[in-house]
Order: sequence, then C-alpha cells, then structure tokens
Amino acid sequence: MQIYFIVVGQKMPRWVQDGYAEYAKRLPKSCALNLIELPMAQRGKTSSVEKNKLEEAKRIQAAIPKGCRLVVLDEHGQQPTTLDLSNRLGDWLGGGQDVALVVGGPDGLDASLIQQADWCWSLSKLTLPHPLVRVLIAEQIYRAWSVLQNHPYHRE
Repeated sequence: MQIYFIVVGQKMPRWVQDGYAEYAKRLPKSCALNLIELPMAQRGKTSSVEKNKLEEAKRIQAAIPKGCRLVVLDEHGQQPTTLDLSNRLGDWLGGGQDVALVVGGPDGLDASLIQQADWCWSLSKLTLPHPLVRVLIAEQIYRAWSVLQNHPYHRE
C-alpha cells in the first residue's frame, strides 16, 4: 500500500523538510508515505476564497492516483486517538488499497472534496500551521504503524 500525501503549498523551510523526511524514511515500502506538493491558487484582490479552493481542488483531483481511498484533513473531521488511527491504518493495509491523504491550502478544502472523502480527519481543535501539519502527519502515520508492529516507539 502507498499513502500519497497530497498537500497544497510548496517551498517549506528546511526544518519541515527534515522533520517530514525523518518519519517518512522510517516507514517500510509496504506503507510508504509519498509527498506530492501542489502550488496554491494565486491570491489577489480579485480572487475569492471559494474560487481559490475550487482551483486547488482541481489540482488535487488531478494528483490523486486512480483507485485511491480519499482521506481529507479538515477542522470538522474526526479526532482519533493513536490507537484509533492505528486500527484504521491496519484496515487500509489489510485492504491493499492505496490512500490519498489530502491537506488543502490556507483556506481549507473545497466542499466537493470533503463530500467525496472516505474519511475526514481533524488533527486538533487548534489551528495548526501548514508546515507543522506535514511533520505531524508523518509522525502520526509512523506512530500508528509502529503500534501495529508492536514497535517500542509508541508507549502507552
């Protein structure tokens, strides 16, 4: 199984690249985390939030490999525990279907993407900066995988 981590936004600071890479490289090929960065819609005086989200949604749709289970990050999504996420990852691995894990731009995701999602995930009720979300997602996917493997990384 492959997890395609599709994010809107490019040119992250070095600490983000390093943090993300550290956790992504720990995952085995059977649960690989593949980052796909997409450009944000051009913001300007004449652009609207909805127009920007729609433009980004089109880019996201084009980047999702065929046959993927769609998981979106959204502030209104479910907030799983580590064990809940680990169980979900185990189901994904057992099903053998690739996963597209999507993070939108600064305005969030277009409603059409959220409606299509197989699961809507929220990391927190707090507002988190997009660079930090990349590192956090990679760490949480690695943690969920380590729980499935009875690896000592996750301690209860």
